Amino acid sequence: MIELTCAVQTYEWGKHGKNSKVAEYAKTCCKDFELSDSKPYAELWMGDHPNGPCFIKSDSCPLSVYLKTNKKVLGAFESLPFLFKVLSIEKALSIQAHPDKKLAAELHEKFPNVYKDANHKPEMTLALTEFEALCGFRDIEEIIMFTNTFEEFGALFDVEIVKQKKRDRELLKEMFTTLMKTDHGKIVSLLQSLNKRLENKKHKRGSIEELFQRIYNQFPDDIGCFCLFFLNYVILKPGDAMFLKANEPHAYISGDCVECMASSDNVVRAGLTPKLKDVEVLTKMLTYEYGSAESKLLKAEKIGMHSLLYDPPIDEFSVVAVMLKENEREELKGVDGPSILIVTEGEGQVNDVEVKSGQVFLNSAGNALKIKSISNIAIFIATCGDF
Repeated sequence: MIELTCAVQTYEWGKHGKNSKVAEYAKTCCKDFELSDSKPYAELWMGDHPNGPCFIKSDSCPLSVYLKTNKKVLGAFESLPFLFKVLSIEKALSIQAHPDKKLAAELHEKFPNVYKDANHKPEMTLALTEFEALCGFRDIEEIIMFTNTFEEFGALFDVEIVKQKKRDRELLKEMFTTLMKTDHGKIVSLLQSLNKRLENKKHKRGSIEELFQRIYNQFPDDIGCFCLFFLNYVILKPGDAMFLKANEPHAYISGDCVECMASSDNVVRAGLTPKLKDVEVLTKMLTYEYGSAESKLLKAEKIGMHSLLYDPPIDEFSVVAVMLKENEREELKGVDGPSILIVTEGEGQVNDVEVKSGQVFLNSAGNALKIKSISNIAIFIATCGDF
């Protein structure tokens, strides 16, 4: 076990000051960190990504250099295939999707300045606090219901034709593509009309009306506000997780989470952003699978006495959550790849090393973990090995 110092990203959508879990942990695991109540602390990066690398705490050696000169740490892997993060979100992130490996390679070859690498970017999110997100397409009947309930949304489509067509992925693709290719002026006019009808009225939190109002206030006149009527709204409780597959639209709205992803920067955006929206690529790449919000949750498997394994159907990573009450113990076997762990609550011992909230460690391949709590303790472990 090797302690790391980590990188903080202060994107404008992050939670400010002491309200941010990122800032809370950064006080412990980031060198020379000084908390400011006026700063947004958005992401804590735990890995060897060049835009926010970790360093070995004892000698300030970059993690990427350490891994190249200590191959045993990687075990069966050539490199660290994942990036582990903590996110603290105050303002919604962009609605986006990530290409699969085949498309990522094609996009990188054609547009290397936009799509920086040839890898896919599956992601998994585990809630630390109540966490709001958009994930995947709603059931198509619900989307069509919204065209009748909200006249401005319905005005985007020929509703009579929609009624006559088969309820399937082709119809969903046609409707979403129509939205994304609608003239910007028309989008703005319809959004302003809908906002005017809904404003100054009390709406139940989490309702589509309240969600629209909240997101519209953050991103006025943005096409992403209409995407809300297409995408599942999900509330994760602490410990809940969701897996975001390739070619599936999603966005984070608020809350704190632990996130793990494959090492890639490839993003195709749909809305809630001033950045490039690659509409042609986006509308063609999506799978247009649809279903309930509950279907997007990833179920955990119990391992050990006090641990849960979140194991998505990919090779790059899985995450283990260890939750111990005072004076409890847990043992986890070594795996054939490296792990990165963060203590998110409490204090205790891991392999006789004293640990506390906010500390981050690299664990070598094959190294078993013996954990003892002093107080209630929570530890999240990202790994690319099999438990």
